[in-house]
Amino acid sequence: MPQTAQTAPTLAAAPDVAPARQVSSLRGLLPFLRPYRARIALAFVLLCLGSATLLLVPLAFRDLIDFGFGSAGGQAPAGALDGHFLLLFALAAFWGVVVAARYYTVSWIGERVTADLRSAVYARVLKQSPQFFETLQTGEVLSRLTGDTTLIQTVVGSSVSMGLRSLFQFVGGMVMLAITSFSLFALNFGLMALLALPIVLIGRRVRRLSRESQDRIADASALAGEILNAMPTVQAFTQEAREAGRFAERCETGFATAIRRTRVRAALTAMIIAAVMGTIIFVLWVGAQQVRAGSLSGGELAAFVLYAALVAGGAGTLAEVWGDVMRAAGATGRLLELLHAEPAIREPALAQPARRPPQMTIRFDHVGFAYPARQQTRALDDISLEIAAGERVALVGPSGAGKTSLFQLLLRYYEISAGAILIDGQDIRSLALGALRGDIALVPQDPVIFSASALENIRYGRPDADDDAVRAAARAAGADDFIARLPEGYDTFLGERGTRLSGGQRQRIAIARAILKNARLLLLDEATSALDAESEILVQRGLDVAMQGRTTLIIAHRLATVQRVDRIVVLDGGRIVEVGTPADLRRQGGLYARLAALQLDH
Repeated sequence: MPQTAQTAPTLAAAPDVAPARQVSSLRGLLPFLRPYRARIALAFVLLCLGSATLLLVPLAFRDLIDFGFGSAGGQAPAGALDGHFLLLFALAAFWGVVVAARYYTVSWIGERVTADLRSAVYARVLKQSPQFFETLQTGEVLSRLTGDTTLIQTVVGSSVSMGLRSLFQFVGGMVMLAITSFSLFALNFGLMALLALPIVLIGRRVRRLSRESQDRIADASALAGEILNAMPTVQAFTQEAREAGRFAERCETGFATAIRRTRVRAALTAMIIAAVMGTIIFVLWVGAQQVRAGSLSGGELAAFVLYAALVAGGAGTLAEVWGDVMRAAGATGRLLELLHAEPAIREPALAQPARRPPQMTIRFDHVGFAYPARQQTRALDDISLEIAAGERVALVGPSGAGKTSLFQLLLRYYEISAGAILIDGQDIRSLALGALRGDIALVPQDPVIFSASALENIRYGRPDADDDAVRAAARAAGADDFIARLPEGYDTFLGERGTRLSGGQRQRIAIARAILKNARLLLLDEATSALDAESEILVQRGLDVAMQGRTTLIIAHRLATVQRVDRIVVLDGGRIVEVGTPADLRRQGGLYARLAALQLDH
């Protein structure tokens, strides 16, 4: 699987790309904008109305000066003068209403698109296999879901609208400048064209620094996420000061990168404003000479001044918006990498309907497997094993023998390298992932407790289960007693990652969750490892009930917990070295006998 194995490294350190390609990444937002075409069209109409209204203001001032203050004797009829002021007020009021409506519309579009994008990216990430996160830290994913989407929201909900308004203002102003005085316009346009090249070159530098700045923020977020999830270990080894220093270093690196970007962007803005304003001032000086010569009226010069101000303001805003667009383009590219990442585990093109006899049979047929990051080392080598319906099989062996790998392959977290795994005679690669995993209940060695109540944590095994079924599962797992003693019973909030529970209590919650799922295959990965002797007896009774009538695979390092299984499969170095009942294996004197002698004969 060379293609999928490279997915995570590509995301973790995406290379710099050409400016045109960088901006073109914004096209990836089109599928998210398309459902809101009507609102976008409305925003565009409001934008056109607002821009046209603004462009009418200098004309009104021209008429006010030429026909109001510039009439014979310096006086104009009172009614005509009042009419011009009323027209100006009407234009201002109408412009204000249109701008407000446009602001609301584009803000709604920005918030809506950002929410849709976040949901789509998160849903895509949830489909990735564990190998996706071998090199890409979850903190970086969270940074992209928050920081990068916020940048996109700013652009879609504000900057693009401002940019289009400023573009209309700039282009419309240039057109009206040409109409007002073509000679002054030609001079103005020629000087601005000379200034375009250095501005474009600096803009490329801003784009590169914007991408680098976002990457540094993601690095800091990834480190923070990792350390906050390991706080007990950090505090136990008194490494708080060191970790604070590491985070501060990454923040300083991000700050330095952001300052470099801000410095270049500020220089770009200063250059644009100085160049545009200097050009306009020079052109206005020429215009003043034409007024003195009588070839241009005072009202026309005033209108030219206002249009020049609109053009200058539009150019300045465009420079600001272009920097935002560059940052958003980089953010969009990073998010699209997540959105378009292909899961290493593919759904079959035509998934076969899973046959569901009451009990599940499993067959490992010459299975070989190597982890994508360690292709040179086989975790499993030529595993052949048949498990009958309803059989209880324990997997034992030293660490690294391949026990957990078998579980991960059964759940299709990874794809096998050789051979096949068949469930009820069907290759699991031909089954839909939802159907396959829906038939399997897992109790991991390190159980996951969500930030929710005890009731909802157990109900995670079957979201449609009623409260009575949840409580029955808790009783079967030996969890009912301690849950009842919690401050609010089953409605007690368990804290993030179950911080309010002991290790044994978390394990019993996970066992209850698996019992509630009522799947045909039960996978127990050291399910009683965190329990004291008394709790283990209670939980083992619940597990005995849960295992009745269903196929069960048990990973165990403590051999005392697997003395009542039907068979024990002993693995070593990724191979099956022994198979038999506990008594048979003791008599054979092999690896199991040596392990049993160390653990049981005391």
